[in-house]
Amino acid sequence: MNDFVQGLRLWFAPERIREEGDTPDYRFSLANERTFLAWIRTALALIGGGFAVDQFLPELVWGVRAGLALALLAAGVLCALRAVNHWVRCERAMRRGEDLPVSRFPTLLGLAVAVVALAMVVVVVFGWEGR
Repeated sequence: MNDFVQGLRLWFAPERIREEGDTPDYRFSLANERTFLAWIRTALALIGGGFAVDQFLPELVWGVRAGLALALLAAGVLCALRAVNHWVRCERAMRRGEDLPVSRFPTLLGLAVAVVALAMVVVVVFGWEGR
């Protein structure tokens, strides 16, 4: 629990990361930052997709439209939060000379996006129009 709290504090005070271990080769820190930015782009795309489903599919049954939109929005929120957490965990591991952390999140995110995409395929094929 203490490690979690310390990691969460680093979200809001990243300069404190320098207190952890030794400074890694800057190229690794920059690669970690690029990965963070890729996660943020993914989060923004998911959030945009959620709004697009809600705004541009008004003929869709409300429950289906809201469910798909909320699933995409929730995935975007989780992805954005996970981006920060992953950046901190990787930066700490590199500074400590530890193995980079592993995560099931990419698998879970991929499965969530696949489920939403399959639901959208069903909507396109069967045209669930609101009445």
